[in-house]
Amino acid sequence: MKALIVDDEPIARRVLREELELFPEVLVVGEAGDGKEALQKIAKLTPDVVFLDLQMPVMSGFEVVRNLREPPLPVIVIVTAFDQHAIEAFEAGAIDYLLKPVGEARLRTAVERARTLQGKPAEVAARLDKIASVAEPSNATRNKKVVGRNGEEYFFLDVDDVLAFQAERELVWIVTSKQRLLATQSLRLLEERLALPQFQRVHRNAIVNVNHVRKMSALSSQRWLITLSNSLQLTVSKRQAHSIRSILNW
Repeated sequence: MKALIVDDEPIARRVLREELELFPEVLVVGEAGDGKEALQKIAKLTPDVVFLDLQMPVMSGFEVVRNLREPPLPVIVIVTAFDQHAIEAFEAGAIDYLLKPVGEARLRTAVERARTLQGKPAEVAARLDKIASVAEPSNATRNKKVVGRNGEEYFFLDVDDVLAFQAERELVWIVTSKQRLLATQSLRLLEERLALPQFQRVHRNAIVNVNHVRKMSALSSQRWLITLSNSLQLTVSKRQAHSIRSILNW
């Protein structure tokens, strides 16, 4: 059974690939980092099953399903951090949904369920139509997660718990109230993926969660010093001063 992994988190793709490679009946034929690339890979590689993340930049998982046109159509297994819409998609037509981090036993169940639909194109098409009918949540209501790394451990964080993202050369740090974790994506990709009003760019090397801003001090007419709830202080660049000033009007 040919499988395609679609997730904008490189670490999540790698972990799922390693898990799937333990199943001799499954051959991972490719990976995609966003919805647009997923459609290209599906057309080219004709996978039997697609392990699909819902929340991605460029094109969401729901949009991927809505844009599937040509047979052979793949079986869809939703892979995501907890999201009510993932459950709704599963109940509508996805063969299964997996919550990150994915356990081996749960993954085996999903693989076995996907195999039951092999050779049943009409049923696969009907399930895809049902997934496509699920109302997609807006950016403001999605239960988004970010992945942080500490050594060999990976943590799935609610975005509300993130105070800031800070870039230091090639590294990007996720700042929480208690620790700093390494991000698995660049600052630019994080900004695009979150697309939430509470996350504001304050410097080319920093994005802050304005809900955790506790003080703003004017250094000059175009420069500010902001203090977060963990007492971390960040200087706002002149280029970003206009956007951060909007916090004062909240």
